[in-house]
Order: sequence, then structure tokens, then C-alpha cells
Amino acid sequence: MKKVFIDGETGTTGLQVRDRLIKHPNIEIISIDPEKKRDVEEKRRLMKEADVTVLCLPDDAAKDSVALAKEEGSRILDASSVHRVAEGWVYGLPELDVTQREKIQQAQFVSNPGCYPTGAILLLKPLVEAGLLPASGDYSVNAVSGYSGGGNALIDRYESTHNAPAFAAYGLNFSHKHLPEMQVWAGLDKAPIFVPSVGHFRQGMLTFLPIQLKDGVTMAQLHTKLAEVYAKDTFVTVNDLNVVKDNSAPFLTPHGLENTNQIELSVLSAPDNQSGVLVAKLDNLGKGASGAAVQNLNIMLGFAEDIAVNL
Repeated sequence: MKKVFIDGETGTTGLQVRDRLIKHPNIEIISIDPEKKRDVEEKRRLMKEADVTVLCLPDDAAKDSVALAKEEGSRILDASSVHRVAEGWVYGLPELDVTQREKIQQAQFVSNPGCYPTGAILLLKPLVEAGLLPASGDYSVNAVSGYSGGGNALIDRYESTHNAPAFAAYGLNFSHKHLPEMQVWAGLDKAPIFVPSVGHFRQGMLTFLPIQLKDGVTMAQLHTKLAEVYAKDTFVTVNDLNVVKDNSAPFLTPHGLENTNQIELSVLSAPDNQSGVLVAKLDNLGKGASGAAVQNLNIMLGFAEDIAVNL
């Protein structure tokens, strides 16, 4: 048995990580007394006892916990956004390339990916690496998430009041904290234009990348490359070209993958095969957060990475 301490166990991500790990046959959760959750010495004690500490904290609080972990030599999986492009941290997206799982397994510090970047990076990185899309290209990422992605305050607004929009775009100052993560790990020369939005549903996510191709490259070639790259990945499915795999087809919805660690990638082409849209569909709380965290924990601790990743 391995021991895991969840620092921030009562938040949205922390609760979902805990609900998954309760079912894990090889992991024991160690919890802090709620009255001592701000007690630095109690946190220090639990970090020393744990094989891995998972940080499910706001960004500033995560920095403080990491400073403590460094003093104790503890292993950390950080679900906040502050270390996703930081020096000395391994990016916790196992499907990033063929070396990433080994890096995660050996790392002391692993940063769990953001929900929006997960889809964008898995779509863009292999196509940029293969030269099918230019690293210098002008890209836009448009996405919609369930309101649970906004944390407890937004959940309360949607579930406890009548003052919540059916659909709303945000991040319109174009300086969203996910932008550096998208640029660095997708291999882009500059950050894309990113317009996130929230819908009146709890879980689920769609991420769209409109594509206009040049130099004889076709949408069919993009599809072939994505299917080849992810052919052996358990949690990534590449749907057939121009197929809307959805119970609501011909509509494409954010639904169908709730409470799973799965992500579906789609290539939808215009008739000229020179333009279209790349789409990633996932659960913002699953592969976009807690499911991915458990997958990373499994890799860090030497277990099969599919254990307890779904609710």
C-alpha cells in the first residue's frame, strides 16, 4: 500500500480525487484534521508520511505547500496552474510523447494539466511536430466547459441561485493563465487566441481549433497523423474522419464522457479538405482534472495507470 495526502481535499478537484482513490486497492488516503488544515507543522508531518502529496489548492496556497514539500523532500502532484511551465517540474500529460510516462514516474514534482490545454495540446502538438501545421501559425482555441470547472463559487451560483447565464464567454482580456501552457507544450511560437466559455451544465467540455491549411496539406492527413500517434493510448480515442460520434448527432455536445478519464479527438473537414475544425471532447473534472491526477499518481507510484481513474 502507498499513502497519498490530498492537500485541499474539500475542493471540487480534491473531492473528486478522493472519491476515485477510495476505490483504489493499492492506495491509502491520509487526511488532515479539518481544524488543522492551516497548521503548517501538521501539513509537514503528513507530507513526510505520504508517498505523494496531491495539491488541490488555489495557486498561492499551492506555492506555499510546495515550499514546504521542498524542505521535506516530498513528492508532489500539483493540480494548480502555477507549475505547469515551471523549471524543475514534469508536465503530467502522459500522452504528450513516448518519453513522458518515464519522466512522470521518476519525477519529484509533477504538474497536473489544465482542462482546456489538455485538448488543445493533444490536438496540436503531434501535428506541429510532424510539420503538418506550422509552429508559427495563427491559432484560435474556442472552448466551452461545464460550470464545475469554475470551482465552488461558480457551482454555487449555478446550483443555488437563479442568477446564472445559459452560456457565457469569459477571459476576454486575452491573458488567461492557460495560455503559456498551451504555447509551450503544443510547441507554438506564440500563444493562440483563447476564448473559454461556460455553459449551464455541470460537467463536460468541448475544445475547438478552426484550421485553414496551406501547402497541399489536407485535413485527411491531419486525421491520419492523430490516429497514428494515439493508436495505442488507452484514454485517447481518435474518431473516424468527419464522424460526429455523439448520441445527439448530428449535434456535437460536451456530454457522454462524464466521470471518465477518456478524451475523444475529432477531425471535421470542409468539402475542399483544406479547412475544417479539430475538436477535443472530455470531462473537465475527469481527464481535465481529477481523472488525470489519478492516472499520474498511478504512474508515479508504479501502478497500472487505469486503476480508479473513473468514478
